[in-house]
Amino acid sequence: MATVRAFIRTSTKKANSVNVRFRLRDGRTIQLFHKSELTINPDLWDDKKQSVKAKVIYPELERKVFNDAINQRKTLISDLYSPQLNKEDLSSNWLELEIDKALNPQKYFIPVVEEKQQTFFEAFDEFLAKRKISDVRKNNFKVIKRALQRYEIYKVVKRKPVTLNFDFITSDTLRDIEDFLRNEHQIFKDFPKIYETIPETRTPQKRGQNTINDIFTKLRTLYLWAIDVGKTHNNPFKGYSVEECVYGTPFYISIEERNILYNANLEKRPPLAVQRDIFVFQCLIGCRVGDLYKMTKDNVMNGAIEYVPRKTKDGRPITVRVPLNAKALEILNRCPDYEKLLPFISEQKYNSAIKDMFRLAGLTRMVTSGSFTICNS
Repeated sequence: MATVRAFIRTSTKKANSVNVRFRLRDGRTIQLFHKSELTINPDLWDDKKQSVKAKVIYPELERKVFNDAINQRKTLISDLYSPQLNKEDLSSNWLELEIDKALNPQKYFIPVVEEKQQTFFEAFDEFLAKRKISDVRKNNFKVIKRALQRYEIYKVVKRKPVTLNFDFITSDTLRDIEDFLRNEHQIFKDFPKIYETIPETRTPQKRGQNTINDIFTKLRTLYLWAIDVGKTHNNPFKGYSVEECVYGTPFYISIEERNILYNANLEKRPPLAVQRDIFVFQCLIGCRVGDLYKMTKDNVMNGAIEYVPRKTKDGRPITVRVPLNAKALEILNRCPDYEKLLPFISEQKYNSAIKDMFRLAGLTRMVTSGSFTICNS
C-alpha cells in the first residue's frame, strides 16, 4: 500500500526557511518525490508528526492553515497516484506535473474564445449615443453613470463587490444604490481615492430626495430602453417605486425687494456680491437657471439676450429675445473677461448663495409655506 510522508531537508548552512517535500512509497521499488511551495523554519518542524511543533510559539490560525495544507497535499498525491495502472513507469517529474495541473488548472486549458459581452457601462454609452436627448440631459446622464461607477468601486472597497449587469440588478440593488447616493457626500470624505479614480468637477454634496428621485427616473428610462432593444428582460423597477418629486409653492419677491437686494452692501463678501448680481440679472431676463448657465457672450446681440429655451429645444424650438435694461447691461459690463456670460458656480452653491444674500440684505419676510424660487422682472 502506498504511503505519503512530508519532510524537510537542511544543509550544513542552516536556512531560516526551507520547502516542505513529500515522498510517496509503494513497496520496495516505487519512490516518487515532490518539492512543494510550502515553507517553514526548520526549528519549527516536527519531523515525526509532519507538522508545526506543538510546543513552539506560533499563531494558532497560521498553524492550522499550514498543517491543513500539509495534509491536503498528502491526500492529493495519493489521489493522483492510486488510479494509475502502470505505476512502475511513473516518475517524480510526472508527479510534479500532475500536482501543478491540479493546483493551477488554468495553465493547461485552452480558453474558449467567446464573443465579448457588452458591459453595463458600454450599454450606457450606447444609450447616450443613440437616444435623442439634449446635451444638458445627456450630461445629466453622464453624471449618473460616473456615480454608478463609483458605486462599484465602493462595493469593492467594502469587500462586497458588485458588477452592475442589466440581467442581475434587482430592486434590492436599486435600494443599495439609493443608499450610496444619499450618503455619497460622507463616503467621499472617508474614501477620497474613489473620487480620484472617477472624479467630478465638484466634490459630492448632500443630495435631497428630489435629486435622488430624478436620478432614478433617468435610470428607469435607461432600463426601459435596454428592455426595448432586447438587452434584457429583467426590470428591477417592478419592485422599486420612484417617488414623485415634491416642490414647495413658489413665492415671488417684488421689484422693490429685488432693488433692495441689488443695492445691498456686500463689500465684505465679494464672491457673494458677484452671485447677487447674477441672480438679479436672472430676474431681469426671467429665464430658468439651466438656460442661464448655458449662455455665453454670443447670446448678447444688439442690446438683448437671445436664446432657445431648453424646454422647446427638442420639440418646436423658439428663439426668445429679451431686451437688456440699464441694470442688466451694468451687470454684464462688470464681468467682461469670461467666456461664459457670467462667472457661474454650481447650481447647488448658487442656491446657497441666494439664501445668504437675502439674509444679509434683510429680506426675511415670513411666508406660510413653500420657498423663494425666482422673482418677477
